Amino acid sequence: MSGLLDAFDLETLRTKLYSAVLSDVLDELGAPNQALKPFVRPLDEASILCGFARTGLYMKRYHLPEGHNPYALEMDLIDSLQPGEVAVLGCDGPTDRIAPWGELLTTASKVRGAAGCLTDGLVRDIRRIKELGFPVFHGGIGPLDTKGRAEMMAMDEPIEIAGARVEPGDFVFGDADGAVVVPKAMAPEVVRRALAKIEAEDTTREELLAGASLRSVFERHGVL
Repeated sequence: MSGLLDAFDLETLRTKLYSAVLSDVLDELGAPNQALKPFVRPLDEASILCGFARTGLYMKRYHLPEGHNPYALEMDLIDSLQPGEVAVLGCDGPTDRIAPWGELLTTASKVRGAAGCLTDGLVRDIRRIKELGFPVFHGGIGPLDTKGRAEMMAMDEPIEIAGARVEPGDFVFGDADGAVVVPKAMAPEVVRRALAKIEAEDTTREELLAGASLRSVFERHGVL
């Protein structure tokens, strides 16, 4: 992913990009299934999720063996997060059972400089998470603990979340419209095209505000 960061840092991308334009560019490049299904929503619609994926895969559990720590792999993932990384947790959502994220994981992740959490599972402790200002995109809200209900079974390997494939190192972006995952091999080209499209959209908007017709502006700039 260094090719992307050579030209743009995450803070620049966070302020310039938005999910819809990334989705449009992915469509153009033949990757139409990288926007997560719309049940995944930001906990705070003002938040922007922007970073690189670290993946965790959860499965349901119906028994907790004596002496077994069901949080072990989950803790390994959180404790190893680096600045700019996003915990991407696949729970086969929508689910009413698997709630992998809460306040304490948020606190630990924020201290490490992580960029957010993206999950199709449930989140809890949402009042405290909002107070921390940490970007969390979720598949629902509920009070359940995962203990005895679910467990992270694998980390840092390809997963599917809300209909989109995610691999470690993929570029993750989310805003009020939803979340998009850009495959790492495509990320530099997708971001380059997205920024160019944003410039064309800004010009289109200015001309529309000046009274130009939608058709004439579209014929000049090719964006809508």
